[in-house]
Amino acid sequence: MTSFAPEQYKETLIFLTTAGVVAPLFRRLRVSPVLGFLVAGVLLGPYGLGALAHGRPWLSAFVLEDLEQIAPVAEFGVVFLLFMIGLELSWERLATMRRAVFGFGALQVFGSAAALGFAALLFGEQPTSAAVLGFALAMSSTAIVIPVLAESKRLATTAGRTIFAVLLFQDLMVAPLLFMVSMLGIRELDLGAALFSTFLPAAAGLSILVIGGRLVLRPLFHHVAAAGSTEFFVAACLLVVIGTAVLTAMSGLSMGLGAFFAGVLLAETEYRREIEVTIEPFKGLLLGLFFVSVGARLDFSEVLAAPLRTIELMAGFILIKFCVVWLVARILRFTPSVSTEAALMLAPGGEFAFIIIAAAVAARATPGGLGAQMAVAVTLSMFVAPALGALTQRLFRPQIAVESAPPPELEHELAHDAIVVGYGRVGRLVGDMLRAHSISFMAIDTDASLVKRYRADGVEIYWGNASRAEFLARCGLARAKALIITMDRPSMAEQIVRIARADFPHLTIVARARDAHHATILYKLGVTDAVPETIEASLQLSEAVLVEMGVPMGLVIASIHEKRDEFRKILQPVALRAEARHARKLSLRMKEINLRRPKPEADDEIA
Repeated sequence: MTSFAPEQYKETLIFLTTAGVVAPLFRRLRVSPVLGFLVAGVLLGPYGLGALAHGRPWLSAFVLEDLEQIAPVAEFGVVFLLFMIGLELSWERLATMRRAVFGFGALQVFGSAAALGFAALLFGEQPTSAAVLGFALAMSSTAIVIPVLAESKRLATTAGRTIFAVLLFQDLMVAPLLFMVSMLGIRELDLGAALFSTFLPAAAGLSILVIGGRLVLRPLFHHVAAAGSTEFFVAACLLVVIGTAVLTAMSGLSMGLGAFFAGVLLAETEYRREIEVTIEPFKGLLLGLFFVSVGARLDFSEVLAAPLRTIELMAGFILIKFCVVWLVARILRFTPSVSTEAALMLAPGGEFAFIIIAAAVAARATPGGLGAQMAVAVTLSMFVAPALGALTQRLFRPQIAVESAPPPELEHELAHDAIVVGYGRVGRLVGDMLRAHSISFMAIDTDASLVKRYRADGVEIYWGNASRAEFLARCGLARAKALIITMDRPSMAEQIVRIARADFPHLTIVARARDAHHATILYKLGVTDAVPETIEASLQLSEAVLVEMGVPMGLVIASIHEKRDEFRKILQPVALRAEARHARKLSLRMKEINLRRPKPEADDEIA
């Protein structure tokens, strides 16, 4: 049996404490938690409290000392982020973004690299070093920009999608840039062998991911969903994210790029919504750890050794990138507000700059001292990114709200008039009627085989647990006009009604009830209308008999509607009376408790 060593868990405990304190605090202050994690990393890092711990050993218990130990785990924050972004896309939507990705994205990267490299040449750098620094600083931070846009709900706008397209192109450029840097370190140039050893594994890895993913991912999740185990489903999600990231890393590509393509492949499946809900907590925690690790690496001794030079380097490359991105956006005929937002968000440096600069220093293409200074400048610029996002939203809020609205085709994809929970015999009939009247709807069910069958028939149906508020939110309940619950499990229907009504007081909720008693419970929980099975069956039987006995159809339909309204008027007051009786009983109970309490003595009353 191994001995217990508390210091092994110190970094984990410090981070969990930070996540439990910093994120809620900054949310209450209406400041991005990203900035909170960065600041926490600075304070808890070896250059913050760690610098003071030499004279005060007790402070070392609160210092993140072993950054190399948490770095591999922190890197998965970016991986999970890109996987979640991929889930929001599909191959069709990705194809529609090709102009933004390979047009705006390419112009931003190569234009910024050219401008920054030229500036480095003016300051006396060698051409090789200037080229490497230009491309390294042209990169932006996916891990910071995307959460900032998502926090302010601007990711689905024109500016948000354009920024994401540029960030996606930057991710695609990581492998060629690392190949370029590694080539600079080869003295006996063997270009053919280098190309063979670099691009062939990358192409093979992407091919395996895309082809194998299309063949394996859907059957895998169908098999796990049919087992009905939440634990197995979580394990399958983590396997896909981490497995695809490791596969692309082995191929020489970015780990996040593999997770992104895995997300795109799963975006077309019926398990997309449940996967989003499952992965979200892991993404939030790991991203927080990533930001903490970035902040902890900020070496204040480097900043204090040459503060003006460091700030000048940071401000200089941010200004150059801002001008390049803004000019490119205006040339591509983006509006001024969208161009400004894109330029501000893309101007700071990113995490890939550290990788490229480190590889360049190892290949002796860039001096070590300059590489360290630029790494500090990039880190400082990442601190500035959330502030620039807040500034953009504050300055251009009216223009961004109008000019950055989602396009009609995206709005149609996001919005559904109705959500049908339960797509069995009753749900299918409801769906047929909605479709007959051209009402768009989304269906949800927990039967994997049923979901697979109707998904193949073209029904937009998802597998998942609708009794969770976060799942309903992912399905777009905030934009729906009606929620229709057709499940035959009363407890589940009641839970869904309770959650939906708490979050959306004015939403139309129609629910299937087992009998009159269950209908009164649903009315009490706040449904707009409850449809008891026993009463509806009786009304349908009565209608069939009356028509067959020669009663005119119009009179039959009118009487059926009248009887249905009578039942509704009876059941709703019953629910209200039951609630009133419960309130009266509670009030009487409280009075009895107060009467049983001993009265204070006379002296106490006088006192």
